[in-house]
Amino acid sequence: MRPTGRLHLGHYHGVLKNWLELQHSYECFFFIADWHALTTHYETPLDLGQHVTDMVIDWLAAGVSPSAATVFVQSRVPEHAELHLLLSMITPLGWLERVPTYKDQQEQLRERDLATYGFLGYPVLQSADVLAYRAGLVPVGEDQVAHLEVTREIARRFNHLYGREPGFADKAEAAIDKIGKKMARRYRDLRKRFQEQGEGEALDVARALLEGQQNLSLADRERLFGYLEGGGKIILPEPQPMLTPTAKMPGLDGRKMSKSYNNAISLRSEPAQVDRQIRTMPTDPARVRRTDPGDPDKCPVWALHQVYTPEETRIELAHGCRTAGIGCLDCKRPLIEGVLAELAPIQERAREYASDPGLVRSIINEGSEAAREEARETLDEVRRAMGLDYLR
Repeated sequence: MRPTGRLHLGHYHGVLKNWLELQHSYECFFFIADWHALTTHYETPLDLGQHVTDMVIDWLAAGVSPSAATVFVQSRVPEHAELHLLLSMITPLGWLERVPTYKDQQEQLRERDLATYGFLGYPVLQSADVLAYRAGLVPVGEDQVAHLEVTREIARRFNHLYGREPGFADKAEAAIDKIGKKMARRYRDLRKRFQEQGEGEALDVARALLEGQQNLSLADRERLFGYLEGGGKIILPEPQPMLTPTAKMPGLDGRKMSKSYNNAISLRSEPAQVDRQIRTMPTDPARVRRTDPGDPDKCPVWALHQVYTPEETRIELAHGCRTAGIGCLDCKRPLIEGVLAELAPIQERAREYASDPGLVRSIINEGSEAAREEARETLDEVRRAMGLDYLR
């Protein structure tokens, strides 16, 4: 996430709840993209420090666990910047100019000068963020798949240019011998069936066979993946999208919840403020008087009820609205209770973290160092492939 300060319910339902599930099923890396924030807000860097701290506290309060996932800050891992630089050497300019958000954001943010190298090249930095960890899966919504495809194209081009190391076939054959005679024979048979007969199933089986080999080094495993497909060594694996349901959290005015619309409920809003925000929400314009019947489908409050209110209660509220049996404030009370009940444990944890800034710094430092260890391994491979290890 780009650090924009404290988070709201839209972030919680749209992203964080998904992260809470993923962190217990996958090896996850969650980072605050402070360099990315500078691509559009380079003129206000003094806000970054507080925004980063607020965002980490909100993540932790929502349930992101440093013991289950790697939590770090982008700029604390300089390998992102180095990989960004090296990938920029091979990325065609036309690829970046075709990225849909390049011109879209320039139109939407006309008040800012986005005719900068950093803004044009942000997809390369984004690619470095993913490829530095040789990620297999990236959770994205359907609208973000096109962005990930740029990363896949960059990885593909890099592997094509630099994956053909001297003596590649000999090194691959030597690696095959390390998996034992039976498995080696199986691998060669599957490779032959794929390359000579185009059997996609044979390719899938061979990949699964390699994944299960514990006695192969990472370099040998990637070498055999490339040898399997008739190419070179796969240095930067192409990440695959993990499509996640897009939860469009409704805002206080019926539009998608967003700070820019000024229609958001912050995760750390005081209960009195939440009460006031929901009580003053617009309702069905046809209900001018308390005795006028209303239509829930035309009321912004009803969209929030879909998220927070049990179906049985919703049925009662809808009937009361349509028959003018209840007033709009009566309709809003269960919603206020539901929102406050969800926020209460989050806010309690947020207060604990906010009162201990040393702990928050320690979590950032430890997570950033763990991320650096992973990224260093990738950069060592990348430097060797590009001939930049001559002083080692």
